[in-house]
Amino acid sequence: MRKTARYASLAVSGLLALSSLTACANDAASSSSGAGSKGDGKGTKVKIMVGGLDKVIYLPAMLTQRLGYFDSEGLDVELLSEPAGVQAETALVSGQVQGAVGFYDHTLDLQTKGKSVESVVQFSHAPGEVEVVSTQKEGDITSPKDFKGRKLGITGLGSSTDFLTKYLAVKNGVGVSEFTPVAVGAGPTFISAMQKGSIDAGMTTDPTVATLLDKKAGKVLLDMRTPEGSQQALGGPYPSSSLYMQTDWVNGHKDTVQKLVNAFVKTLKYMSTHSASEIAAKMPADYSQGNKTLYAEAIKSTLPMFTKDGVMPANGPETVEKVLKAFNPNIKNAKVDLSKTYTTEFVDAAK
Repeated sequence: MRKTARYASLAVSGLLALSSLTACANDAASSSSGAGSKGDGKGTKVKIMVGGLDKVIYLPAMLTQRLGYFDSEGLDVELLSEPAGVQAETALVSGQVQGAVGFYDHTLDLQTKGKSVESVVQFSHAPGEVEVVSTQKEGDITSPKDFKGRKLGITGLGSSTDFLTKYLAVKNGVGVSEFTPVAVGAGPTFISAMQKGSIDAGMTTDPTVATLLDKKAGKVLLDMRTPEGSQQALGGPYPSSSLYMQTDWVNGHKDTVQKLVNAFVKTLKYMSTHSASEIAAKMPADYSQGNKTLYAEAIKSTLPMFTKDGVMPANGPETVEKVLKAFNPNIKNAKVDLSKTYTTEFVDAAK
């Protein structure tokens, strides 16, 4: 029997018309761990789509590869990248990849669409997201109550930044039809949109946050990079970045899934015992965008969001469900078996 966390769960959300979205893995940036170290020298091949490989919230994916933990488990992991988690979700359900690194909330969204998907290792207990307001608008937008009539940046429609933005608006008395979500991705495109006035505020992650603050282009409105920030903004722990996979594939490849989870749990342990500078030094050089100090600071600011053992935080799934039910009729009116949206079977074995 699969063990699931005692406090069942959760969350997620929808708005994604799977048939209308495309995610071309062939066009995505990719990185491969190469041959494994066991057997005939060729590790078990696994493709994982990440909703932005250079985002600090998804740092465990590339860090695991750079530390050689996939190789040591006898895996040949190819990491692919799309700019938003919603595109990683699409790549997974279309069969282009075996796993997706993205927000846990997608598992519930997909269940309402008849897709059985589960998180097998939970990287985080906070969103890692920051609502940033343009310095040109900081006097006009002092809380989500001021979202009405504003253009708010998100990574993509149907993404977790979209979900969280809608929740913050509704929680503060602003209807989802009373502001304009603008899909601006992350990194340079997000920064440019804010500098040009295409968005008044927006939700993003590090290293984009650190760069915006360094350029004095934006100010932090809400910080959800810590469990405390998540509690304040969302009312509880919010499990976000995770490795999720189709349940049928997990059940048919338990040995491979266990090796993946072993590798990720080792990485989470590494992250909890090493400094931000040490972690930054392990990452690809171009991730720092020419400023190693700023990149290390971005990692330091985001480290509190990560779990140390990959276990789903108690009451986290309920928080995610509450958030999604506040604005998403697909979730609010659906009968969801929350216990099937994640498993602790593999992290328990990894410990």
